[in-house]
Amino acid sequence: MSRQRSKAASEPLSPSPLANEPAAAAWLTVLAAAAAGGMGWGIRGQYGHETGAMIAGVLVSLVLVVRLAPTAALLPAARAAALGTIAMGFGGSMTYGQTIGLTQNGPVIGNASALAWGMLGLAVKGGLWIGFAGLFLGLGLGRRRFGWLEMAAIAAAGVGLFFLGVWLINTPYDPASRQLPSVYFSADWRWEPDNASLKPRPEVWGGMLLALLGSWAWVGLVRGERLACWLTLWGVLGGALGFPLGQCLQAGHAWNREWFATSPFATLDGVMNWWNWMETSFGTVMGAVLAIGLVRNRQLIGLPRAGSPPPAPAATIDLPLPAELLLLATHVVLLVLCEMVELPPLTQVYDHGLIAGMLPLVAVAGGRASPFLMMLPITLLPISAKTISMLVLNDATLPPAVGWSVYGVLPMLLATGLAVWLTRRGRTPGASGRLLATALLLTTLTFFLLNLAVFHFPWPWLAWTGRTPNAIAFTVAGVVVLAAAGLALATRPSAPLLDSRDHAGQD
Repeated sequence: MSRQRSKAASEPLSPSPLANEPAAAAWLTVLAAAAAGGMGWGIRGQYGHETGAMIAGVLVSLVLVVRLAPTAALLPAARAAALGTIAMGFGGSMTYGQTIGLTQNGPVIGNASALAWGMLGLAVKGGLWIGFAGLFLGLGLGRRRFGWLEMAAIAAAGVGLFFLGVWLINTPYDPASRQLPSVYFSADWRWEPDNASLKPRPEVWGGMLLALLGSWAWVGLVRGERLACWLTLWGVLGGALGFPLGQCLQAGHAWNREWFATSPFATLDGVMNWWNWMETSFGTVMGAVLAIGLVRNRQLIGLPRAGSPPPAPAATIDLPLPAELLLLATHVVLLVLCEMVELPPLTQVYDHGLIAGMLPLVAVAGGRASPFLMMLPITLLPISAKTISMLVLNDATLPPAVGWSVYGVLPMLLATGLAVWLTRRGRTPGASGRLLATALLLTTLTFFLLNLAVFHFPWPWLAWTGRTPNAIAFTVAGVVVLAAAGLALATRPSAPLLDSRDHAGQD
């Protein structure tokens, strides 16, 4: 068996289903990923943190897998999308509000040096954020199967490198004595020397940098997974471009308020949520760049084709169903406690994206149900819970029974039911394209409608509010993503060739 696998690994990859795709179809992939990223990251603005970023993670990952691996076997394709979803949340641990403040707050408006430094900080943090998503999406789409033991080692090493990087790069941090790191991108007396009330925040981007470099070196250089290596770099580029470009809109408004107040756009300016437009623009750029990177390297996609004979199971790769469900259940309990209950010791630990991602990464790498459960009900759970908190517990826009049913029970039942159905289908040789398009369809509609409810349904024919322009943008983006899903559902992939070379060590 080991000799056969070694031989298979040395043979050339079978081409990706889109290896000879016309340029127009490739740009349709880029357009759909940009729309998914813009809508997903814009919706994240209402929910925040790591779990909010996973909205964009699941939408962009599903678009790319559905578009670029439609004839792949379902389970490996779902693993790739789930890994991209989880990793998109890691960067939520980085503080960036004060970095944005360097480019637009009143005391620094007109200070070109503060503007440039803030934009540099956003490029660094954005690049690290999306770099992780590119790394793990590429890891899932590549030719090597990373089992749960190796994934656990990668995750644990990443956490260790994270704390080492924070210590090396993001210290000293002692605001009481005005001691801050030498490279620091948040509120600093360097820019406001007379501000006695300044409250600099602790930064962790140095830890994220070291964790990303270490993971990238192992996966790409040591293990030779070229797609993950390249897609990490494309992710870094997408984040490094997207965050500053998105903030250019908001900073431009902050620096030129008088012009906006007297220009022909004055009426529109009164209903523009510039912060949400920054987020939407960031997501659009990063989704497009990730898609361009994957399209340009699609020949490196190594997922096994549907119908390929699966390899013999290996104890180091597969987890028993009870074990993977226990991992996910533990993660869900910790996540709910961290999000909904004031438990400082737990929050201080599990609020770090890399730590919170350890259990899901291991479960997805070794499980058969976890990829679907992670993409669908578990990603949805905190978003649904926050929607209930905002609209039922705080605003009381609906009676409790109705609100809990509409915003919680019904979406969770649909997501869980689809995850169970896809898990069952994962045992058959069906292709992933049409099946994961169903997941893309449901997730797009669910997140769009929940966010629309949080926006209090700002229909464009009613009096416009600060939510209306973004709601229109999300509607257009949602139509594009749904069209991509519908196209996949309407396309019956050609019968795959049986080829034992397709994916050494995969399912």
